[in-house]
Amino acid sequence: MTEITFEYWNKLADQTITVSSLLGGFSIAVIANLLVSEMNTRLFKKIMIASTLAACFFLVTVFAMTNLLMKTTVGYPFKVVEDDLLLPRVAGVIGFFMGIISLITMISLAGWTKSKKMGIFTTVIGFLTLVFILIMLT
Repeated sequence: MTEITFEYWNKLADQTITVSSLLGGFSIAVIANLLVSEMNTRLFKKIMIASTLAACFFLVTVFAMTNLLMKTTVGYPFKVVEDDLLLPRVAGVIGFFMGIISLITMISLAGWTKSKKMGIFTTVIGFLTLVFILIMLT
């Protein structure tokens, strides 16, 4: 098996930080809108939970990948071996996937606030989105 270089990990971390920052910001914006909303139904609470989870998972990803980025940048002041990258990689990947799942859950639930028909539509689109994302990541 070919060993992945530090340069590749550096570029991957950089891209993941950008995507996670944008998606985390979007999730936080949804949370802010839900906080000022007067609605207090079970569905809104579930959307709030999914939004909060998405924001938190994306924040974990940003910080884990920042750790990875720093450790793989030329000029890092300490000696880094492959094992030093294991925890930030695992935390970053798990946080990213869980953030995506939470974000898609939030999107899927959003349609149910309008009607049953819209709820079914957003749930189907959310499921298809998750399938396509998983296909693209393999």
